[in-house]
Amino acid sequence: MRPFDPRKPNLARMYDYMLGGSANYAVDRQAIEQLAELIPQAVPLARANRAFMQRAVRYLSAAGVRQFLDLGSGLPTQGSVHEVAPDARVVYVDNDPEVAAHARSLLAGTDLVAFVEADLLDPDAVLGRAAAHLDLDEPVAVLLISMLHFVPDSAGPQGMVASLRAALAPGGFLVLTHSTSMGHGGARTLRRGSSAGGGADRSVAEIRAFFGDFALEPPGLVQAADWRPDRPKLVVDRSLPSYLMAGVGRKG
Repeated sequence: MRPFDPRKPNLARMYDYMLGGSANYAVDRQAIEQLAELIPQAVPLARANRAFMQRAVRYLSAAGVRQFLDLGSGLPTQGSVHEVAPDARVVYVDNDPEVAAHARSLLAGTDLVAFVEADLLDPDAVLGRAAAHLDLDEPVAVLLISMLHFVPDSAGPQGMVASLRAALAPGGFLVLTHSTSMGHGGARTLRRGSSAGGGADRSVAEIRAFFGDFALEPPGLVQAADWRPDRPKLVVDRSLPSYLMAGVGRKG
């Protein structure tokens, strides 16, 4: 497995830097500084995205969920799932071998947490490897945080998510965030600022369709910052662009 290449920026390390982490190199920090000049909202949106994930995990933990499957996780640093829910079993999944090598080092000695190197577009492989660490006959929360907008329709994300929904036991959850232009070009802007390439600019209705017949937990599919915020919004708070939608769906 190849080591990190410190000469090239890496999306996972860049995200870690945006969240205030230390698992990054100077080349990653420079890339984010350049990105922020072009897209000033990039860093605030990344932090709003992570804050939603943390609130969702706390909410599900309070509801009794003790298993989480985080797909396209990137580096498990800076308030990742296992830090928010330390008593839960957590499986992180990413297909980047650089991320896998570093993640396994970061997670060494954490008995309840595992990292699986797999392609999220192959749900059978993902679930098969996750089953070594999770009991899929019991409720699991599947997290797809800012991943699906990088997957074009031609790659079959709808079928992939449907397979994940079908594999969940009753009481399982699907948690996702997805950018949408909402008439403002947001998803396209976010993609230009990433190194992932490709992707799809989906409407709110198309994003809702990923939940299938799962019942959305209140307040439904809303802007990430508006999903069960920790405190009321203040007049002095700067408003983020309305690109990032978030929701939590439950399997009955």
